[in-house]
Amino acid sequence: MAVSIKMGLPGQSQESLGADEVCIKDRCFTVEIAANQSQREYGLMNREHLDPDRGMLFVFEGDGYHSFWMKNTLIPLDIIWINSSQEIVYIERNAQPCTPDYCPLIDPWTNASYVLEINGGLCDEYDINAGDKVNIGYLSQPDSKENI
Repeated sequence: MAVSIKMGLPGQSQESLGADEVCIKDRCFTVEIAANQSQREYGLMNREHLDPDRGMLFVFEGDGYHSFWMKNTLIPLDIIWINSSQEIVYIERNAQPCTPDYCPLIDPWTNASYVLEINGGLCDEYDINAGDKVNIGYLSQPDSKENI
């Protein structure tokens, strides 16, 4: 399992989020795993910086419509929806933080089991597109979902 410095919810231990690696094409990202409701709600809020090789993987209980917004998010993000077959089904490129007057809901209107957030602009820079296969490291580990 990859090691990363995590900044989760206030008072949350670093081990409680867990970390792993997600690879798309020849690019890999060390990701924090957000697998429960409170972790998914907090996400990358209040982060002033995200290293280019880091991200957050939101893990859901199953396929479904998972909307996001950028409330209290300080940096632009590429938001990547991934289905249970580990294939990208939608990308919101360079999603911008909310303003005091405007905070749109970002909804791909397609089923996904995972959502990956990385720095805004990296999908264009690395030529990451819908249809690309994703390798989610922790899924290949025995009992991985039970350990989160």
